[in-house]
Amino acid sequence: MAALLLGAVLLVAQPQLVPSRPAELGQQELLRKAGTLQDDVRDGAAPNGSAQQLPQTIIIGVRKGGTRALLEMLSLHPDVAAAENEVHFFDWEEHYSHGLGWYLSQMPFSWPHQLTVEKTPAYFTSPKVPERVYSMNPSIRLLLILRDPSERVLSDYTQVFYNHMQKHKPYPSIEEFLVRDGRLNVDYKALNRSLYHVHMQNWLRFFPLRHIHIVDGDRLIRDPFPEIQKVERFLKLSPQINASNFYFNKTKGFYCLRDSGRDRCLHESKGRAHPQVDPKLLNKLHEYFHEPNKKFFELVGRTFDWH
Repeated sequence: MAALLLGAVLLVAQPQLVPSRPAELGQQELLRKAGTLQDDVRDGAAPNGSAQQLPQTIIIGVRKGGTRALLEMLSLHPDVAAAENEVHFFDWEEHYSHGLGWYLSQMPFSWPHQLTVEKTPAYFTSPKVPERVYSMNPSIRLLLILRDPSERVLSDYTQVFYNHMQKHKPYPSIEEFLVRDGRLNVDYKALNRSLYHVHMQNWLRFFPLRHIHIVDGDRLIRDPFPEIQKVERFLKLSPQINASNFYFNKTKGFYCLRDSGRDRCLHESKGRAHPQVDPKLLNKLHEYFHEPNKKFFELVGRTFDWH
């Protein structure tokens, strides 16, 4: 009898394990999906107590929409830890076959209170990616930055053009890509990437619209602070980024960042001048995107100042 009473007292006196916050529980559940959780966490932990975490936020695109600028601006926040490189986990089969343990190893070291962010612009237009991201974390918050579809096409071409020039390789003019047999070449991949409604429908099959915040890339270029404020609110971050963190660089022609007294601008590859395009061809481009843009506006319940 005495033994039974002693056991009851010890049971009542035993401290209850209460999680410090729900987000930590969610991260542990995600890490279990990484397979060898014990080894991954042990190998990925630093002596100072920081560790690698699977991302709670992903910038999914769009290519040439301003993803690098968005990531750099978001990195101004002290509670954000951003992966430096595009990981291409969900869209490259070779990477995806390595599993979530490999994905975790690509993340930066961060503190428990920090939000880990990864960006790979190709995710938005890759058909397999939404389901794969959902399988990892159905409650993840997604950031999508978009620009005027026509401008995005020109930026897309410009990037590939300069890549070829740096390697001293010839590259056709943009007209040769945009026009075929006197008509707009709808098979040009850059055009397909700008059909936002097609790709957005794929994401909305798995995620509710409230989990996807659309950043206006054109406004981010003209006046970045208001757009970043919206991102902070969406990610439930405390308002730490200020207007003083941005200054307009007249030489470069776009906004640069000021962080703890240190000024930094995006790489010189950003903000390059687009090729001159015949106005008639440009009008064809605008007309081509008119209906797709309307469909996208209806899909997301808001409009953008696009041609």
